[in-house]
Amino acid sequence: MNDLLDDEPEGFAEAASRPHHLGHRARLRKRLLEQGPGSLADYELLEMLLFAGNPRGDTKPLAKTLMARFGSLARVLSATPGELAKVKGLGETGVAALTVVPEAARRLAREQAQEAPVIASWQKLLDYCRITLAHERVECFHVLFLDRKNKLIADERQQRGTVDHTPVYPREVVKRALDLGASALILVHNHPSGDPTPSKADIAMTKSVVEAATKLDIVVHDHVIIGREGHASFKSLGLL
Repeated sequence: MNDLLDDEPEGFAEAASRPHHLGHRARLRKRLLEQGPGSLADYELLEMLLFAGNPRGDTKPLAKTLMARFGSLARVLSATPGELAKVKGLGETGVAALTVVPEAARRLAREQAQEAPVIASWQKLLDYCRITLAHERVECFHVLFLDRKNKLIADERQQRGTVDHTPVYPREVVKRALDLGASALILVHNHPSGDPTPSKADIAMTKSVVEAATKLDIVVHDHVIIGREGHASFKSLGLL
Protein backbone atom coordinates (compact mmCIF):
# COMPACT_ATOMS: atom_id res chain seq x y z
CA MET A 1 0.00 0.00 0.00
CA ASN A 2 2.84 2.37 0.87
CA ASP A 3 4.38 1.67 -2.54
CA LEU A 4 1.14 2.72 -4.21
CA LEU A 5 1.04 5.95 -2.24
CA ASP A 6 4.67 6.62 -3.12
CA ASP A 7 3.74 6.29 -6.81
CA GLU A 8 1.12 9.09 -6.65
CA PRO A 9 1.96 12.00 -8.96
CA GLU A 10 3.72 14.91 -7.29
CA GLY A 11 1.15 17.41 -6.01
CA PHE A 12 -1.73 14.89 -6.06
CA ALA A 13 -2.56 15.38 -2.38
CA GLU A 14 -2.37 19.14 -2.76
CA ALA A 15 -4.71 19.10 -5.79
CA ALA A 16 -7.18 16.84 -3.98
CA SER A 17 -7.35 19.32 -1.11
CA ARG A 18 -8.14 22.31 -3.33
CA PRO A 19 -11.72 23.62 -3.07
CA HIS A 20 -13.91 22.14 -5.82
CA HIS A 21 -15.13 25.54 -6.95
CA LEU A 22 -11.66 26.50 -8.21
CA GLY A 23 -11.95 23.79 -10.86
CA HIS A 24 -15.47 25.00 -11.70
CA ARG A 25 -14.18 28.55 -12.06
CA ALA A 26 -11.41 27.43 -14.42
CA ARG A 27 -13.88 25.45 -16.54
CA LEU A 28 -16.25 28.40 -16.68
CA ARG A 29 -13.49 30.73 -17.81
CA LYS A 30 -12.34 28.23 -20.45
CA ARG A 31 -15.89 27.87 -21.82
CA LEU A 32 -16.23 31.64 -22.03
CA LEU A 33 -12.99 32.03 -23.96
CA GLU A 34 -13.54 29.06 -26.28
CA GLN A 35 -17.30 29.23 -26.90
CA GLY A 36 -18.04 32.88 -26.23
CA PRO A 37 -20.22 34.60 -23.58
CA GLY A 38 -23.40 33.29 -25.23
CA SER A 39 -22.54 29.84 -23.89
CA LEU A 40 -22.99 30.99 -20.29
CA ALA A 41 -26.27 31.01 -18.38
CA ASP A 42 -27.33 34.29 -16.74
CA TYR A 43 -26.20 33.21 -13.27
CA GLU A 44 -22.85 32.10 -14.72
CA LEU A 45 -22.28 35.59 -16.13
CA LEU A 46 -22.93 36.93 -12.65
CA GLU A 47 -20.47 34.42 -11.24
CA MET A 48 -17.75 35.75 -13.50
CA LEU A 49 -18.56 39.36 -12.66
CA LEU A 50 -18.28 38.50 -8.98
CA PHE A 51 -14.85 36.85 -9.39
CA ALA A 52 -13.20 40.27 -9.05
CA GLY A 53 -14.73 40.83 -5.63
CA ASN A 54 -14.00 37.31 -4.39
CA PRO A 55 -10.86 36.03 -6.15
CA ARG A 56 -10.78 32.60 -4.49
CA GLY A 57 -14.25 32.09 -3.06
CA ASP A 58 -17.23 30.24 -4.53
CA THR A 59 -19.39 32.88 -6.24
CA LYS A 60 -22.02 30.48 -7.61
CA PRO A 61 -24.28 30.52 -4.50
CA LEU A 62 -24.15 34.33 -4.38
CA ALA A 63 -24.98 34.58 -8.10
CA LYS A 64 -28.00 32.35 -7.61
CA THR A 65 -29.07 34.36 -4.55
CA LEU A 66 -28.97 37.56 -6.61
CA MET A 67 -31.02 35.97 -9.41
CA ALA A 68 -33.62 34.73 -6.91
CA ARG A 69 -33.84 38.06 -5.12
CA PHE A 70 -34.13 40.33 -8.16
CA GLY A 71 -35.74 37.92 -10.62
CA SER A 72 -33.52 38.33 -13.67
CA LEU A 73 -30.02 39.29 -14.81
CA ALA A 74 -31.30 42.62 -16.13
CA ARG A 75 -32.85 43.48 -12.78
CA VAL A 76 -29.68 42.55 -10.91
CA LEU A 77 -27.62 44.83 -13.14
CA SER A 78 -30.15 47.68 -12.93
CA ALA A 79 -30.40 47.49 -9.13
CA THR A 80 -29.07 50.47 -7.19
CA PRO A 81 -25.89 50.17 -5.12
CA GLY A 82 -28.04 50.51 -2.00
CA GLU A 83 -30.23 47.58 -3.02
CA LEU A 84 -27.23 45.43 -3.88
CA ALA A 85 -25.52 46.25 -0.59
CA LYS A 86 -28.41 44.61 1.29
CA VAL A 87 -27.55 41.20 -0.20
CA LYS A 88 -25.61 39.17 2.34
CA GLY A 89 -22.17 38.19 1.11
CA LEU A 90 -21.94 40.90 -1.55
CA GLY A 91 -19.24 43.29 -0.41
CA GLU A 92 -18.37 46.74 -1.64
CA THR A 93 -16.13 45.40 -4.41
CA GLY A 94 -18.91 43.14 -5.68
CA VAL A 95 -21.42 46.00 -5.64
CA ALA A 96 -19.00 48.15 -7.63
CA ALA A 97 -18.37 45.36 -10.17
CA LEU A 98 -22.10 44.92 -10.84
CA THR A 99 -22.88 48.63 -10.87
CA VAL A 100 -20.27 49.48 -13.49
CA VAL A 101 -21.60 46.98 -16.06
CA PRO A 102 -24.70 48.96 -17.19
CA GLU A 103 -22.65 52.13 -17.58
CA ALA A 104 -20.05 50.29 -19.69
CA ALA A 105 -22.88 48.90 -21.84
CA ARG A 106 -24.41 52.38 -22.27
CA ARG A 107 -21.11 53.89 -23.34
CA LEU A 108 -20.45 51.11 -25.83
CA ALA A 109 -23.94 51.42 -27.33
CA ARG A 110 -23.68 55.21 -27.49
CA GLU A 111 -20.35 55.06 -29.30
CA GLN A 112 -21.77 52.57 -31.81
CA ALA A 113 -24.81 54.82 -32.37
CA GLN A 114 -22.50 57.78 -33.08
CA GLU A 115 -20.51 56.00 -35.79
CA ALA A 116 -23.00 56.61 -38.60
CA PRO A 117 -25.98 58.86 -39.36
CA VAL A 118 -28.80 57.93 -37.01
CA ILE A 119 -31.28 57.27 -39.79
CA ALA A 120 -28.89 54.72 -41.32
CA SER A 121 -28.17 52.99 -38.01
CA TRP A 122 -31.63 53.07 -36.46
CA GLN A 123 -31.33 49.68 -34.76
CA LYS A 124 -28.14 50.72 -32.98
CA LEU A 125 -29.93 53.82 -31.76
CA LEU A 126 -32.83 51.75 -30.43
CA ASP A 127 -30.40 49.39 -28.71
CA TYR A 128 -28.76 52.36 -27.01
CA CYS A 129 -32.12 53.79 -25.91
CA ARG A 130 -33.23 50.45 -24.49
CA ILE A 131 -29.99 50.01 -22.55
CA THR A 132 -30.29 53.55 -21.22
CA LEU A 133 -33.97 53.69 -20.34
CA ALA A 134 -35.78 50.34 -20.33
CA HIS A 135 -35.12 49.64 -16.65
CA GLU A 136 -35.53 53.13 -15.22
CA ARG A 137 -38.12 53.17 -12.45
CA VAL A 138 -39.45 56.65 -13.13
CA GLU A 139 -40.13 58.42 -16.41
CA CYS A 140 -37.07 60.10 -17.92
CA PHE A 141 -37.19 62.37 -20.95
CA HIS A 142 -34.16 62.48 -23.24
CA VAL A 143 -33.45 64.50 -26.35
CA LEU A 144 -31.04 63.27 -29.00
CA PHE A 145 -29.55 66.26 -30.81
CA LEU A 146 -28.46 65.69 -34.43
CA ASP A 147 -26.35 67.72 -36.86
CA ARG A 148 -27.17 68.43 -40.52
CA LYS A 149 -25.90 64.97 -41.49
CA ASN A 150 -28.14 63.38 -38.86
CA LYS A 151 -25.18 62.30 -36.76
CA LEU A 152 -25.60 62.33 -33.01
CA ILE A 153 -24.19 65.44 -31.34
CA ALA A 154 -25.43 64.74 -27.84
CA ASP A 155 -27.90 62.75 -25.79
CA GLU A 156 -29.15 64.75 -22.84
CA ARG A 157 -31.63 63.96 -20.11
CA GLN A 158 -33.95 66.94 -19.95
CA GLN A 159 -36.22 65.80 -17.16
CA ARG A 160 -36.69 63.05 -14.58
CA GLY A 161 -40.26 62.64 -13.42
CA THR A 162 -42.48 60.19 -11.55
CA VAL A 163 -43.63 56.65 -12.34
CA ASP A 164 -46.12 57.94 -14.92
CA HIS A 165 -45.30 61.56 -15.75
CA THR A 166 -42.39 63.71 -16.85
CA PRO A 167 -42.72 67.49 -17.22
CA VAL A 168 -41.35 68.70 -20.56
CA TYR A 169 -40.80 72.33 -21.55
CA PRO A 170 -40.69 72.76 -25.35
CA ARG A 171 -38.95 76.15 -25.23
CA GLU A 172 -36.09 74.69 -23.19
CA VAL A 173 -35.73 71.79 -25.62
CA VAL A 174 -35.50 74.15 -28.59
CA LYS A 175 -33.17 76.56 -26.78
CA ARG A 176 -30.79 73.71 -26.01
CA ALA A 177 -30.89 72.63 -29.67
CA LEU A 178 -29.84 76.13 -30.71
CA ASP A 179 -27.05 76.15 -28.12
CA LEU A 180 -25.68 72.90 -29.57
CA GLY A 181 -26.16 73.93 -33.20
CA ALA A 182 -28.51 70.97 -33.76
CA SER A 183 -30.59 70.75 -36.92
CA ALA A 184 -32.81 67.87 -35.86
CA LEU A 185 -34.09 66.12 -32.76
CA ILE A 186 -35.28 62.71 -31.66
CA LEU A 187 -37.34 62.68 -28.48
CA VAL A 188 -37.05 59.62 -26.26
CA HIS A 189 -38.67 58.69 -22.98
CA ASN A 190 -39.56 55.54 -21.07
CA HIS A 191 -42.70 54.04 -19.60
CA PRO A 192 -41.81 52.29 -16.32
CA SER A 193 -45.06 50.30 -16.59
CA GLY A 194 -43.41 48.38 -19.42
CA ASP A 195 -46.08 49.24 -22.01
CA PRO A 196 -44.69 51.71 -24.60
CA THR A 197 -48.10 52.74 -25.97
CA PRO A 198 -48.23 56.59 -26.26
CA SER A 199 -50.61 58.34 -23.90
CA LYS A 200 -52.72 61.39 -24.75
CA ALA A 201 -50.29 63.48 -22.73
CA ASP A 202 -47.35 62.08 -24.74
CA ILE A 203 -49.08 62.99 -28.00
CA ALA A 204 -49.93 66.52 -26.83
CA MET A 205 -46.40 67.13 -25.54
CA THR A 206 -44.85 65.93 -28.79
CA LYS A 207 -47.08 68.26 -30.79
CA SER A 208 -45.97 71.21 -28.65
CA VAL A 209 -42.26 70.40 -29.15
CA VAL A 210 -42.74 69.99 -32.91
CA GLU A 211 -44.52 73.34 -33.15
CA ALA A 212 -41.77 75.13 -31.20
CA ALA A 213 -39.00 73.45 -33.22
CA THR A 214 -40.60 74.07 -36.62
CA LYS A 215 -40.59 77.83 -36.04
CA LEU A 216 -36.79 77.67 -35.91
CA ASP A 217 -36.34 75.22 -38.80
CA ILE A 218 -35.45 72.36 -36.47
CA VAL A 219 -36.83 68.98 -37.51
CA VAL A 220 -38.23 66.46 -35.03
CA HIS A 221 -37.56 63.10 -36.69
CA ASP A 222 -39.35 60.93 -34.15
CA HIS A 223 -40.48 60.40 -30.60
CA VAL A 224 -39.60 56.95 -29.31
CA ILE A 225 -41.12 55.49 -26.16
CA ILE A 226 -39.14 52.72 -24.50
CA GLY A 227 -40.72 49.99 -22.38
CA ARG A 228 -39.54 46.62 -21.10
CA GLU A 229 -41.96 45.04 -23.57
CA GLY A 230 -40.58 46.86 -26.62
CA HIS A 231 -40.77 50.35 -28.06
CA ALA A 232 -43.20 52.64 -29.88
CA SER A 233 -42.26 55.08 -32.63
CA PHE A 234 -44.51 58.08 -33.26
CA LYS A 235 -43.36 58.16 -36.88
CA SER A 236 -44.19 54.47 -37.44
CA LEU A 237 -47.57 54.96 -35.76
CA GLY A 238 -48.40 57.92 -38.01
CA LEU A 239 -48.43 60.32 -35.06
CA LEU A 240 -45.61 62.47 -36.42
